[in-house]
Amino acid sequence: MPHTHWALRATLVSVFMYHGIQKLTHLERMSEMLQLPLFIVLLVALAETVGGVLIVLGGFSKISSVADWLTRIGATMIVPVMVGAIAMVHWGQWSFVANPTHPMGGMEFQVVLLLVSIYFIVNGNKPHRRAHE
Repeated sequence: MPHTHWALRATLVSVFMYHGIQKLTHLERMSEMLQLPLFIVLLVALAETVGGVLIVLGGFSKISSVADWLTRIGATMIVPVMVGAIAMVHWGQWSFVANPTHPMGGMEFQVVLLLVSIYFIVNGNKPHRRAHE
């Protein structure tokens, strides 16, 4: 199934484009909410947005080596964002459901996004091969 990568790609891109654009259009508010310097929030927003764009472009590019690198670079931009989100906001609770100690929820969803990103870093655009093939 040569096109199944689009399910993973669409998942990452939809989440990161949404959050990246949201941050870019509300930098000061996001800086206050996250209690991070404006410059750091800008870097996070750009990593999310540009990373998402590169993952999409990697899926559409007809030159396989370029497509592979676009995908890998885009996914690599997302990894530090997810590690930061897990460490700073979601650590200590697995369930994504918000509660008094974790008002933004636990790390379940962020770990999934992190692992999908790592999958694209490791595999690029190469489809997974079965062991017996």
